[in-house]
Amino acid sequence: MNDNGEQIPSPVRRSRLADLAEAVDVKGPEGILSATSPTPHAEPAPPQAPAPAAEPAPRPVSVGAEREAAVRREFAVLLGEFRRTAVLVPFDEHDSMWTADLNGVRWICAFSNEEALAAFARARGDAGREWAYRTVLGARLLDVMVPMLPGPGGVALDAGSEGGMLFPPVRGVVPDSVAVDVEGAGQ
Repeated sequence: MNDNGEQIPSPVRRSRLADLAEAVDVKGPEGILSATSPTPHAEPAPPQAPAPAAEPAPRPVSVGAEREAAVRREFAVLLGEFRRTAVLVPFDEHDSMWTADLNGVRWICAFSNEEALAAFARARGDAGREWAYRTVLGARLLDVMVPMLPGPGGVALDAGSEGGMLFPPVRGVVPDSVAVDVEGAGQ
């Protein structure tokens, strides 16, 4: 691991199992693992004061790395929810999915509900026309429809709204064969 070009040694973590293993007598009666206790023929050990609890070693993880990990977990939860949810996908007058091109990526526009689609139509100045749409499972958009797009593609959920979300053409979101961050894919 490195931070700003400097090597940071990986922390050695002591597991709770290691602590437990030290407190277990492997040669206990009847060959069963048991808590350390005197054997039946031995003198009882004098009571000892409990050892002070060891402070966990500080982890050399920067606040930025912790924040990044939290953001990744949050995105994974949102991605899972999206994959399991049926969304509305508008179609244009040629009966093709409504897409938008931005910075070399073709985005399939999807909406969480009719209100979000209507807000998009109003923002475009197209609220007066009828918008045809189909209900499609998020997983189908990412796994089947994105690979059918010419070039890199992703899904824009609730485009133009404050709560909008992008599912970009990267590993873990779309199939590796079309992810732009997999060498040799997405070409």
